[in-house]
Amino acid sequence: MSLTFALVVLSYLLGSIPFGLLLMRYSQGVDVRTIGSGNIGATNVLRSGNKKIAAATLLLDMSKGAIAVIFALLVTKSSATVPVLCAFAAVTGHIFPIWLGFKGGKGVATALGVLLPLSPFLFLSVALTWLIVAKLLRISSLSALVAFILSPLYAYFLSTFYVFFLCIILAFLLIHTHKENIKRLFQGEEKGF
Repeated sequence: MSLTFALVVLSYLLGSIPFGLLLMRYSQGVDVRTIGSGNIGATNVLRSGNKKIAAATLLLDMSKGAIAVIFALLVTKSSATVPVLCAFAAVTGHIFPIWLGFKGGKGVATALGVLLPLSPFLFLSVALTWLIVAKLLRISSLSALVAFILSPLYAYFLSTFYVFFLCIILAFLLIHTHKENIKRLFQGEEKGF
């Protein structure tokens, strides 16, 4: 029990590292929260015009989710639940980081990152859905919402019950973090890219 608790806390702390904020601050001397949507994620970093920093933010935010799960998988080889708990903790850390007064990113890249070690085919399904919707409609928030709303369906066929349950929770979390985007989508005011 104490090992599980330690792994979950470690995953939360890893997830709460604000890479977008750190990269923008040290590369351009800018607080990314003062531009665009005020978000610390890759999409808002991209609004600064720096594609390399945006790509690095995306990869690092995905990596912190993946690393949290991989570490849990290595430490608890026979557990089906601990890696899923650590996945949830990492995404929660990104959305509600202790270092930033619990005001973080929207969780898309980190949520995608946790799926890779848990279920590679599920990861590919969600990532491809995001890419297809993004290519067709050119709206990042809508792409993320469609991909993660469909993720429980994909998980039902491609992964375990625990990952299926995680995908349901992640879908609701991402709907919550995108509630302003959803309002703008219904009003026809959401910006594309």
